[in-house]
Amino acid sequence: MIYDMAIAPFADYGFMRRALIACFALALGGGPIGTFLVLRRMSLMGDAMSHAILPGAAIGFLVAGLSIWSMSAGGLVAGLAVVLLAGLISRATALREDASLAGFYLISLALGVLIVSAKGSNVDLLHVLFGTILSVTDDALLLIASIATLTLVTLAVIYRPLVIECFDPAFLRATTGGGTLWHLVFLDLVVVNLVAGFQALGTLMALGLMMLPAAAARFWAGAVWSLAALSTVLAFLSGLVGLLVSYNFDLPSGPAIVLTAGAFYVGSIILGTRDSLRTRYFPRAHFHD
Repeated sequence: MIYDMAIAPFADYGFMRRALIACFALALGGGPIGTFLVLRRMSLMGDAMSHAILPGAAIGFLVAGLSIWSMSAGGLVAGLAVVLLAGLISRATALREDASLAGFYLISLALGVLIVSAKGSNVDLLHVLFGTILSVTDDALLLIASIATLTLVTLAVIYRPLVIECFDPAFLRATTGGGTLWHLVFLDLVVVNLVAGFQALGTLMALGLMMLPAAAARFWAGAVWSLAALSTVLAFLSGLVGLLVSYNFDLPSGPAIVLTAGAFYVGSIILGTRDSLRTRYFPRAHFHD
C-alpha cells in the first residue's frame, strides 16, 4: 500500500521523476530567494514581479509557440525591464518602488493575457498561467537546474552585504555605498527564479513555492542560514507531497503543490516553535528550583 502510493509513481513513470527533479531544483533556488524576500518585506513585490514576466513569455509564445527557450527569454527580458523601470521611476519621482511595481504588474498581467488570447486557445492560456509540471521536458529541467546553480553561486558571493541590507541598509550604504547594486542583483535573481518557476507552475503559481515555505520557516528558525535551509527543505517536501497527492487523487499537480506548501504554512502558524499561536497563547510552564 505504501509502496503503491509513495514510491511506485516515481519508480514507474519518468514524467513523475522529472517533475520531482524540477521541484528539487526550484526548491534549491527559490528557498533562499523567498527567505530574503520575507526578511526584506518584499513578498507582495515578488508577486508583482511574477506577473511582470507574463507579457514577455506571451510574446515568446506568439513568435515560437510553446517553446521553452523563447518563452523563457521573453519572460526574462520583460521581468528585468519592469524591475529597472520601476527602480528608475521610484528614484525620479515621489512614487515608491512597491507602488511602481504594482502598476506595472497590472499592466503586464492584462497585456500578457491579451497577447496569448489573441493567438492561442484557452488551453494555451491555462498552460502559461498555471503551468504543467507533469509535462516538464529535459530542456526545461536543464534551464531550471542552471538557474538554481546560478542563484546559489550568486547568493554565496553577495550573501554578506545582502544580510546586512536586510537588517541595517543605512550601515551598508555608509560603509560600502553599494546598497543599490546589491538590491538590483537580488531583484535580478528574483526574476530569473520566477522564470524557472514559470516553466513548471505557470506565472500565477510560480511565487507560491518560493514564498509559502519561506514564510513557514519563520515560525521554526531564527538565523538567516537556517531560515534559507528550512525553506528549501519545506519547498522540496511541498513538491514531493503535492505530486503524490496529485497522482493518487487525480488532482491538478500545480495547485496540489502550492496547497501543500500552504498547509505547511498554516501548520507552522499554529504549531511553530517561534512566535506561533501555540507559543503565544499556550506557552510552556517555567519551573524554578
